[in-house]
Amino acid sequence: MNPHLKQLIDLSIVDKEIDAFEPQIEEANSSYEAAVAKKDSIDKDIENLTEEIKEEELKKSKNELHLAELSQKLEDNSKKSKEVKTEREMKSLQLEEEIAKEQVTFANEEIERLEKIIDNKNEQIEAAKSSLAEIEANLESVKADVDEKLKVINDERQKVFVEKEKLLSTVNQKGLAFYQKIRRWAKNTTVVKVEEQACMGCNMLISDKVYADVIKGEDITNCPHCGRILYVETAEQ
Repeated sequence: MNPHLKQLIDLSIVDKEIDAFEPQIEEANSSYEAAVAKKDSIDKDIENLTEEIKEEELKKSKNELHLAELSQKLEDNSKKSKEVKTEREMKSLQLEEEIAKEQVTFANEEIERLEKIIDNKNEQIEAAKSSLAEIEANLESVKADVDEKLKVINDERQKVFVEKEKLLSTVNQKGLAFYQKIRRWAKNTTVVKVEEQACMGCNMLISDKVYADVIKGEDITNCPHCGRILYVETAEQ
């Protein structure tokens, strides 16, 4: 086999190993990122519930103020009733009193309803704070576990980087430039095997002549369909 082709095959294998570390890193980080996202979500829920409670408290205060005004009105009407001189004035006061009493009933019911809503939201906040405390307590251990996994992965990746550097120091520069040009679009399928006379990059059949050139391995041969570098696996590999 052409030594330059062998170098490119070895380089493609190393590049695949390096790229394979990325999903491992993402997976290691995912557990910590999920915990942080959950923490942020709970923080936001608490913030929203707190704002909602403020709004309900404001509504309650308005109803309490209205209730105080109605109570004062009823008290004033009670005093006025002692000074009424005509039946018409009496009926007018009675009508005002009935309306005021209805409003008092409504205001009391509304205050009770709002208090239940506020209590319910406060219970939700307490439950959220409990979940938040649990997440925060575990967050540090999750981070430590992730850091340990990342250290192992990075140590292994560094070894592969060293191996790649050694390869790059021996690879023919013209062949390397050619390899890198194809890798820009083909990624980890830059160098592919030929199986059953088909390119394993595009799965297209190659001609007998191209296949014979690949088997000889005397030169670097490209797939006539997709341009990937082709090789046939041999016992010496």
